Amino acid sequence: MHEYSAASAPLQPYWLSRQDCDLDAFHRLASRQTDAADYPHAASVQSRVPVYDCDSVRRLGKDPATLQALQAEWGRALLGGPGVIVLQRAVADLATLEQVSNVFRALIAEQHASGSASGDHFAKPGANDRIWNAQQKLCLRDPDAFGRYYGNPVLAWISQAWLGPGYQMTAQVNVVNPGGAAQSAHRDYHLGFQSEASSASFPAHVHHMSAALTLQGAVAHCDMPLESGPTLYLPYSQLYPAGYLAYHQPAFRDYFEQHKVQLPLETGDAVFFNPALFHAAGHNRSTSIRRMANLLQVSSPFGRAMETLDRQAMSQALYPALLALRAQGQPRDEAAHAVAACAEGYAFPCNLDRDPPIGGMAPATQQQILLQALEEQWPPARLDAALADKQWRQQA
Repeated sequence: MHEYSAASAPLQPYWLSRQDCDLDAFHRLASRQTDAADYPHAASVQSRVPVYDCDSVRRLGKDPATLQALQAEWGRALLGGPGVIVLQRAVADLATLEQVSNVFRALIAEQHASGSASGDHFAKPGANDRIWNAQQKLCLRDPDAFGRYYGNPVLAWISQAWLGPGYQMTAQVNVVNPGGAAQSAHRDYHLGFQSEASSASFPAHVHHMSAALTLQGAVAHCDMPLESGPTLYLPYSQLYPAGYLAYHQPAFRDYFEQHKVQLPLETGDAVFFNPALFHAAGHNRSTSIRRMANLLQVSSPFGRAMETLDRQAMSQALYPALLALRAQGQPRDEAAHAVAACAEGYAFPCNLDRDPPIGGMAPATQQQILLQALEEQWPPARLDAALADKQWRQQA
């Protein structure tokens, strides 16, 4: 990764574009090899990915200094190393894991019985089974199982290694059924959930820091042999500065297909990776394996404003004034700047059961609703109703 000092300049160029996506430069990074000596606590290195035996990890964790050294090793692997690690037997309590799996199966059965099919960011609704906000649903349905499952120190240690204390844990369950198609290569949340054009509107240093805001992980809730399609990875691809633009391009996706790696997992294993790593769920070629994973998304505690604002009330108060200013000739771009200072411009966090992404990776934002209202000259009552509906759809 690019190194910074107090006097260093931001990444160059300051704005990234398609023209900055160089496949040869990408290859030079993504073809790096992994030296096992750099990961002394790993049990092995497989397909350039460090693999850790968590029976040993739990013993190492009893000594604070040794644990800190292990966490530094994990962090370096995710930051400037291959970008992904496997934690074998991360969940040793398989009875609790099965109890949690049963809760997930019951929730999926209830979805089927109700006739609702959860939308998916990368698959057609109904192709796979998805539980949005599995974190809250599990906690409310079976708090005892939740307490034992998330009381697991390994999950805490890896989260702290990347994000420090105070992290926020969320999770979604994904079940890829037999025949489920592979995903296209992509990067993950935050910038990975933006379009290519939207990503290009963020300066390069935001691309650089985006990956430090979240940690992606998955706990295997069943055995995942290669035929079941466990996740595909391209080690070291998180190092490429223009990757949030590059993954949209066919040449880079073709490169991924030619050089990806895939590791089988057993029940209770976990994999954690830098969200900027090029990755994709594999094709479930089995005839009977319903590949269930609890997808963990752990977020930095720092991605929040200092003050709490009621942006819905602000938007409702501002809208009549903007209508009047429009009538007086205020340019559209000035109105948009005022909206940006007032309304919520980011779609997340949201309740993806109630507010699924339609026509993209994210639902409409408050800002988009307010700008649409201005453009179409809605009466204030219609905007009030739209914002109230938006608020309801965001609630857990």
